[in-house]
Amino acid sequence: MWRADDAGGRVFPRKPSLRSAVEPFIAMDVLSAAAKLESEGRDIVHMEVGQPGAPAPAGVLEAARLALKDGRLGYTEALGIRTLRQRIARHYGETYGIDLDPERVAVTTGSSAGFMLAFLGAFDAGARIAMAVPGYPAYRNILSVLGLEAVEIPVGPDTHWILTPDHLRRAHRETPLSGLLIASPANPTGTMTPPEELEALVATCNELGIRFISDEIYHGLDFAGRAETALRFSNEAIVINSFSKYYCMTGWRIGWMVLPEYLVRPMECLAQSLYISVPDLSQRAAIAAFDCTQELEAIKAGYARNRTLLLERMPKLGFQAIPPADGAFYVYASVARFTNDSTSFARRMLEEASVAATPGADFDPARGHLTMRFSFAGAEEAMQEGLSRLERWLA
Repeated sequence: MWRADDAGGRVFPRKPSLRSAVEPFIAMDVLSAAAKLESEGRDIVHMEVGQPGAPAPAGVLEAARLALKDGRLGYTEALGIRTLRQRIARHYGETYGIDLDPERVAVTTGSSAGFMLAFLGAFDAGARIAMAVPGYPAYRNILSVLGLEAVEIPVGPDTHWILTPDHLRRAHRETPLSGLLIASPANPTGTMTPPEELEALVATCNELGIRFISDEIYHGLDFAGRAETALRFSNEAIVINSFSKYYCMTGWRIGWMVLPEYLVRPMECLAQSLYISVPDLSQRAAIAAFDCTQELEAIKAGYARNRTLLLERMPKLGFQAIPPADGAFYVYASVARFTNDSTSFARRMLEEASVAATPGADFDPARGHLTMRFSFAGAEEAMQEGLSRLERWLA
């Protein structure tokens, strides 16, 4: 359709840009549908989005109150306030034994802005970025919008659902790659790349001239050994992390990047124009998050109990082929016993059982019609209730 401009008679196409033609983030669509039902009075058990059920820690809330009492919230440096960057750098020493220069830290508006900055600042249009599938859907959507190509490499139980150097070499031989993006712990499978495999991937990237990006937003949420940072093996890696998951600060929209020195200034210039700075309030509050370990570990213990509950009960309900969920807070399960259309199945589950979960098509366009992701980040009582509802619905 076209419309005429009233002033000059010119006509303009009434359609969105081609770059906006990305697939929906289905988990958010499910959340929206669940919210609509809740507005009508329905009680919904939320297992669709990767959002902690707990609020931000008490220390974070108190730091925010003090910042509000101060009265002045303004722009900050585009890379983040110095005290937060220094505290993030100190975190790498405390957690991983790595001496990190705070100048290499960039604070971002959630990990999402970190991915956009990384893709814009490290790759030219047309570059090909490899990643495992099933994987986080926003990766490919952001890449598409920015004129980059997502090269999705299927992984499965034969490699513990992780991408290996052999995968990478084969894909690079077919058509050269510019980058590799690895998430560990991974979304939606929850599997972790062991340190020796992570080191091998970094070495393979160095050998082939492929830039390495490490998504570490679920670090801290590990149940089968500690997740290792890519900084252990390379100062050239781009590391992206967030306060949203372990630190329970999703709505505060704050994350960070660790960059090679030569990328710091380019990323700063991009951030200056894209969003000026991260909200001052969120930055001041986030400094306190690193000192809330006791409270955060108690929340994590609740996730561990939820994980055990789901891994025990879901196979008995007929959900099969579940990866071990080493970290994060997801169970990714086959629903082949019930359906060959997980999207329709998820819709009926929400409408009929009042349980919201995400169909696998979000994470794996080719095989996701047979899978679903269930988040166990909610309260233990809610997880119990959700499973009871599913048991009655599937009976």
